Order: sequence, then structure tokens, then C-alpha cells
Amino acid sequence: MIPITTVHFGAEEEALVLEVLRSGAIAQGPKVRQLEDGFARAFGSKHAIAVNNGTTALVAAMQVLDLQPGDEVITSPFTFVATLNAILEAGATAVFADIRTEDFNIDPSSVAAQVTDRTKVILPVHLYGQMADMDPLVQLAGERGLRLLEDAAQSQGATYNGRFAGTFGLGTFSLYATKNMTTGEGGIITTDDDVLADRLSLLRNQGMRARYVYEMAGNNYRLTDLQAALGIPQLARYDQTVARRRHNAGRLIEGLSGVNGVVAPQVLPGRGHVWHQFTVRITADSPVARDEFVRRLGELGIGSGIYYPKLVFDYDAYRSHSGVRVSDVPVAAQVVTEVVSLPVHAGLSERDLDEIIDAVRSIARA
Repeated sequence: MIPITTVHFGAEEEALVLEVLRSGAIAQGPKVRQLEDGFARAFGSKHAIAVNNGTTALVAAMQVLDLQPGDEVITSPFTFVATLNAILEAGATAVFADIRTEDFNIDPSSVAAQVTDRTKVILPVHLYGQMADMDPLVQLAGERGLRLLEDAAQSQGATYNGRFAGTFGLGTFSLYATKNMTTGEGGIITTDDDVLADRLSLLRNQGMRARYVYEMAGNNYRLTDLQAALGIPQLARYDQTVARRRHNAGRLIEGLSGVNGVVAPQVLPGRGHVWHQFTVRITADSPVARDEFVRRLGELGIGSGIYYPKLVFDYDAYRSHSGVRVSDVPVAAQVVTEVVSLPVHAGLSERDLDEIIDAVRSIARA
């Protein structure tokens, strides 16, 4: 079976983890700082604050924006549930705009239609490794006095007109096990705002600047040096990782060109895609429906994933939640019935890519 994703650590990670173990100091320390400094330099931010996971990154970012009950955050309905959970944990109301099929990201015109006097934050999700259309969102935020918070959990190093994800407002990233760069669990918050960076650093450490000197109500959102030791070597070779993913995506796009009922993803002008996922759409022109397509892929030894099978609010736990405002989002509602992600990870061989292409083409001829 060719897996949808793989996790590989090399000698550099092993050596750095061993260094931390032998030091006897494994909590947040110099390795976390090294990861933060390297992340900020690599991806164009003044500050990078490491936390214990990507959901925490979102929650902490909203906490320092001082959201109040009833304040509204506009986001995508086509995302992992962490985006919604973080809004609710911050005490805000989640509002949803529709998406575009071209990039699976939030549609700025739909965002504009959802803005009310209670809107405080626009939260685009840079899904699958490609950024949302940021220029109109930046303009809208400026005109309406709104804050921008980027959910870039899947998009470390993605760019929009030469600017990195996480540099248009507060940026949040995940270092979960399946991400392009991983520490098992972990997250990063980026900002150029000195005041917000200072507050985030306090917030993650129980509100302490010095031991037992509390300056704000905080929490324990700390990352460990053990986890940071996994991320530092991956950060150093991240350009090579993304280059391989881009090569693999290019091979898949070329190989799937013209396949009936299979719409391959595209890189939009001005965007730098990092290919966390390679997500195709199985449309009505396909001889088999999406779920049957996935089953046959498995029979042919090709791993795949459906990210995501439902709109984020389309579960009983959220449809009746007082903090969720359900919207009519017809494009997103259609897309969730069509998407399938194929392997694109850096561990694929040329033979693997041929097998994936051949499998998709054979199913499409059924």
C-alpha cells in the first residue's frame, strides 16, 4: 500500500533529541527558542511563539485579540474542526462564508456579505498548502476595522504574491504528526506586533514573566525541548521537502490531465503551494461516485483520504450550538461530496507516482 502520508526522522533528529535527553532539561528551553528563531527567519515574521499544538495556537491568538461574548469570527466551513473549536473556546461566535473550487479557500465576496457590526475577526484557512486570496481580505479588514487571523496549519512556507503565510496578521501553524514539518504535536504563532508577541509569550507560561510573578491570567501552552529537537533539523531542510512535494504534485497533475470526472488541483497565479495535500474532485462526470472511487483506490494499493467529509458545522454537536451561526454555503456543500486526497508526500518514488496515476486512470475508465 502506498500510504497517504509518511513520517520520517533521520540522524539529525535522533542526535538532537539525544542531546536534549542527556542534558536533563527537557521542558521549554533553548531548543524551543532555536526553533522559534529559525521559523521566524525562514517564513518572514518578526516573532514566532511556539505552543503545544495547532489548536492552542488558534485559541491563544484569539485570546490576545480580546474577543468578547457575541463577537463574531468569519471563517471557512470547509476545514478541520479545530478551527471551529478554537473560536468557541475563545467565547466568540463562528460565522461561515462560502469557498471557491479553484483553491478550496474562503471566497472574499462571501466574507464581505457576512460582515456585521459584531464582526471582529476574519479567519481564512489556507487549506491543503495553498493560501487564500489575501488582497481583498486585507482590504476588507482595513475598511471595516477587522483583525486578520490566518489558520495556516497546513501551509508552512506557502506564499501569496511573495509574502509568506502568517505575515498578513496573526498567523497560526500546526506541527502535528502528518504536517510537512512535524514535532508530533506542536504549534507556532507568528506576528510582527511586539505587544502581541509579548502577551502570547506570557499567556503560554501561566502569565509569568519571572517565576511566580504573574502579569496576566495565563495557561500552560508550552512546547518541550524534546519536541523542538525534532523540528529544528526539518526546518533546515524544509526547502528540499517542499521541492520534492512540488515535483510530485507536478507529476500527478500532468498524469491526471484529461481524466474523465477527475479535476486535479491547481496552483493559482501569485501563489506558492507547499502541497500538504493533493486533493482532486470526483465530479458527476466520473463513472464511479467519490466513495466508490476511494474503495477502488484501496483495492489497488493506493492510500487516500477525504479531508473533509462534512462541513465543519454539519454535526449535531455544532448545529444546535449557540456559538455557531449556520450559513448557506452551496459551493462548500458540493465540494465535501467530491474531494479525495492522493499521496503527494516527499517519500514517494517515481514508481509510486506512476502507480497512483495508473490507478486513478483505470478507475476513471470503469
